[in-house]
Amino acid sequence: MRSLLTCLVTVCVAAACVRGDRYHPADPGSRAAATVVNRAETSANYWAQEAQAAIKARLEHKESVKKARNVVMFLGDGMSVPTLAAARTLLGQRRGETGEEAKMNFEKFPTVGLAKTYCVNAQIADSACTATAYLCGVKTTYGAIGVNAEVARRDCDASTDTSRHVASIAEWALADGRDAGVVTTTRITHASPAGVYAKVADRDWEHNQAVLNHGHDTDRCPDIALQLVHKHPGNKLKVIFGGGRRNFLPIDVRDEEGEVGRRTDNRNLIREWLQDKEDRNVTNKYVWNRQQLMSLNDDLPEYILGLFESNHLQYNLQANLTTEPTLTELTEIAIRSLSRNEKGFFLFVEGGRIDHAHHDNLVELALDETLEMDKAVARAAELLSEDDSLIVVTADHAHVMAFNGYSRRGHDILGPSRDLDEDGVPYMTLSYTNGPGFRAHVDGKRPNVTAESDYRGLQWEAHVDVPLEDETHGGDDVAVFARGPHHSMFTGLYEQSQLPHLMAYAACIGPGRHACSGATHVLGQPVLLFALFILLTSLFQL
Repeated sequence: MRSLLTCLVTVCVAAACVRGDRYHPADPGSRAAATVVNRAETSANYWAQEAQAAIKARLEHKESVKKARNVVMFLGDGMSVPTLAAARTLLGQRRGETGEEAKMNFEKFPTVGLAKTYCVNAQIADSACTATAYLCGVKTTYGAIGVNAEVARRDCDASTDTSRHVASIAEWALADGRDAGVVTTTRITHASPAGVYAKVADRDWEHNQAVLNHGHDTDRCPDIALQLVHKHPGNKLKVIFGGGRRNFLPIDVRDEEGEVGRRTDNRNLIREWLQDKEDRNVTNKYVWNRQQLMSLNDDLPEYILGLFESNHLQYNLQANLTTEPTLTELTEIAIRSLSRNEKGFFLFVEGGRIDHAHHDNLVELALDETLEMDKAVARAAELLSEDDSLIVVTADHAHVMAFNGYSRRGHDILGPSRDLDEDGVPYMTLSYTNGPGFRAHVDGKRPNVTAESDYRGLQWEAHVDVPLEDETHGGDDVAVFARGPHHSMFTGLYEQSQLPHLMAYAACIGPGRHACSGATHVLGQPVLLFALFILLTSLFQL
């Protein structure tokens, strides 16, 4: 008989029947599988001590109120909150642990907040409008970079009005006499890194022919690669690391790995970058592989251009590590190079291929790219003092990967849930709501994806509900992690466009209020100043 309080169902596991309500199975797995992994966790005192240790660590952590001399922003493209949870679990399981209790390095930062990611004209964002938000402090049109929302996508004419251009935090740093650089695992002209330096009405205008394809004059609306080489602030960036050689080379020129260029204007922008630096009488170097890059360690030039692929850098798990540098190596050399400026620097670092793996429903690659970025964050934290260097880690937008099912603790994060669907067919713990991984149903039933010949291969697509050529972004808020001077400013829920202003506040650069310009935000300090004022007033009255 159906109860008025709950609808009970019978679940039979290993010949033993247990009861639970229809929404919450009574046992997450077989009785053997459900055995507690860590016996200490059965004690209430274990969790009380864990909480008290966390409180003690928070109380002992002293927030620096100095000016942030250096600012490093890490951007995990498409690094949704479920991606964080799944990646940390994979990290722990790779160590032989259950995984759920693990933390990535940046998840240990003292401050965490949430950023809202929508564009001015879009509920779910792309990487162009978001780059404009978190680098330039202005929300804009879907697909546009470095311009305000008065510029519609592909509106070349509107984008020529410089009053509609918006400056990035890299420009604010350069104006203060600091240095700036950009590192990415995508094409250097891709939407996220382009937010550092480009002013363009369409993110796809990475080379001149792309502008021409939409019927526009490239003299009036220069492409993104040309802007990087010849326009401010691109031509002032001391470190430029990424992929995308094809957007800098003519169509009749092959790069070092035999790939042809995309430019139809007969311009070799790599040569033009080198010539520009020679004309300015500054030391410079162009590198295209890991060996060349690592050889610079003992004699870093003032300017370094590293283009390591014709297209995007390879996924870490598929890369030739003898020729392709890791994101950690790129980050370390960038920091060592930029640290030579005594006034400090701004560095943007993107783990860009998290996004690409999600779009293709390649879940293991997406999680591994997240862990690779975490390694880069850890190295940056080792190289830079928490006292005068602010590190911010966030994402531009979410994805539609779901972390689902009722599996036992320590269950293989990349495997199927312990549960079955209503037809008795397995489903994956990590799956997607849409994308290319859709399988047609047979007689109204989902196919068993775990029986496929390439199951769990790196190119195996996780199953999805809605068939699409590419999986879509998600509209979720994204997490923001901060460590260093004034890190507590990054707590709470806020518009993504506040991020560069918060970083600028801590670094005392750019427009608006700065930490250097008055009483700081540190909790309790205004009260202490007021108390001191009252005390001094009382003394003078004696």
